[in-house]
Amino acid sequence: MLMGELLDEFFKRPYVAAKVAEGRLPETWRAIVGDRAADETTELHLERHILHVRIRSSVLRSELFYQRDALCEEINRRSGIQLVRAVIIR
Repeated sequence: MLMGELLDEFFKRPYVAAKVAEGRLPETWRAIVGDRAADETTELHLERHILHVRIRSSVLRSELFYQRDALCEEINRRSGIQLVRAVIIR
């Protein structure tokens, strides 16, 4: 077995894949919501598959609040695993 195959197998394990996806969450968030919204984001905290997001702008907060389900689906799609079950915007 080659080293690359071993690493691929290691990173496909559910726990490892979840930790890698969690580490990439700020990059994933920026890619989904864009630079302006990411710059207004002061906190991204994942706890028990619930993503807590704190946004400075009240207008942006309201807009993202109505897109919570779509955000959740897109984060999971880009992560390749069921990382987030719900998004709470504050």
